[in-house]
Amino acid sequence: MTSAIPQGASRDIAAGIAVSLILFALAVNFPVFGFILALFIPLPVLFYRVKWGRRAGTWIFFVTAVGIVAALGRVSLDALFYLELLVLGFSLGETFFMNLSLERTILYAVAAVLGTAGGAGLLYSILTQTGIGTLVSDYILQSLKLTLVLYEKMGVSQDAIQWISNSLEQIHYVLVRILPSLVVSATLFAAWANLLMARSALLSKGLFFPDFGPLNLWKVPEILVWAAIGCGIFLLFPSKAVKVIGLNGLIVLMLIYFLEGLGIISFFFEKKRFPQFLRVCLYLFIFVQQILCLLVAGLGFFDTWIDFRKIGGRPGKNGN
Repeated sequence: MTSAIPQGASRDIAAGIAVSLILFALAVNFPVFGFILALFIPLPVLFYRVKWGRRAGTWIFFVTAVGIVAALGRVSLDALFYLELLVLGFSLGETFFMNLSLERTILYAVAAVLGTAGGAGLLYSILTQTGIGTLVSDYILQSLKLTLVLYEKMGVSQDAIQWISNSLEQIHYVLVRILPSLVVSATLFAAWANLLMARSALLSKGLFFPDFGPLNLWKVPEILVWAAIGCGIFLLFPSKAVKVIGLNGLIVLMLIYFLEGLGIISFFFEKKRFPQFLRVCLYLFIFVQQILCLLVAGLGFFDTWIDFRKIGGRPGKNGN
């Protein structure tokens, strides 16, 4: 192992593998906070890929992947979810050295995740001789049933559980049809979150991080406004298929504008010198309040015309 990696990197690689597996174990065993904990899984691969190079990142990726599959006992859609988080971390590390704009860095990493996930899903479908649509539908239904069991253990009122149980078929119907946008949005958010975390971690250690300029000055490309308007118009069509396309598009675009809205809020936090603790509390409050999430997305959307930060065109390197 030591002959295949940079000198002195063995301890860091072992630490990266250990941290990744610990995060995976926590995500699996604490399902309520599992998604938040899972967001950190790409970070060790990304950090040590940048610090020690491609070979080190590859070792962390493959050893962690083997550990995840071994812990779950088989290759499954659950395993694929965690493996794709490792792909995200490695892909971001690769794009950091390609001198790309911020948008292309995120886009290429997300494309790598979606491409490998699609290929792996197709292979799994062939091996199990089950259609992808059936696999996804069954997986969502099973997840909904497990969620009901979890709610019961958490002490959620019987009335609420009964209402969800009675609505299970309708919820399943909707989730299956908006799954593409949920997958894309989750991958985008994970990529953005890990980029922010990597920026702080790498710069604090004096390591390389691409010069994207101030991230809280980032603006969504103006052309996406027309895409959002088009998706909204699709919702007015009588065809269910067209409505589903419009809804999927709007979900992804809302996430993109939400990220810009967070940048606007971060800009004013920095400008007004809000204490760090207060910033964290306010961010957490935004994430747990759905109505605030919508307001933040609206803030990003209307920034196209209002320009809340008064920055005009895009500042920074490569148009960021």
